[in-house]
Amino acid sequence: MIGKLNHMAIAVPDLAAATAIYRDTLGAKVSPPQPEPDHGVTVVFVELDNTKIELLHPLGEGSPIQGFLDKNPSGGIHHVCYEVADILASRDHLKEQGARVLGDGEPKIGAHGKPVLFLHPKDFNGTLIELEQA
Repeated sequence: MIGKLNHMAIAVPDLAAATAIYRDTLGAKVSPPQPEPDHGVTVVFVELDNTKIELLHPLGEGSPIQGFLDKNPSGGIHHVCYEVADILASRDHLKEQGARVLGDGEPKIGAHGKPVLFLHPKDFNGTLIELEQA
């Protein structure tokens, strides 16, 4: 059901500093910061040959990333995103298997402009999983 790894997301306390590490120290191509108010984050994409890394920084009150950073002040891996061919069929299959879909269970448009869903980390070995329709 899952396809290729789309990206790994890392929550960061200082977006400019994290961007500089990937751009200047590691020599990666990075995007400009992109506010995503519907998700409460600002993102920077680090482009790699085979995938992306998504740097996440809190945006606005009640950002889920702020809660993560409160528990992990230095930042850290927040979630892993896999591509799926049909997000609704994937959601229905996962629910039949007992997996919990976060939120209202309906896909939202993610930072790549495609439908996404998140799966409860307790159902996936402590890892928050994002599914993105390819």
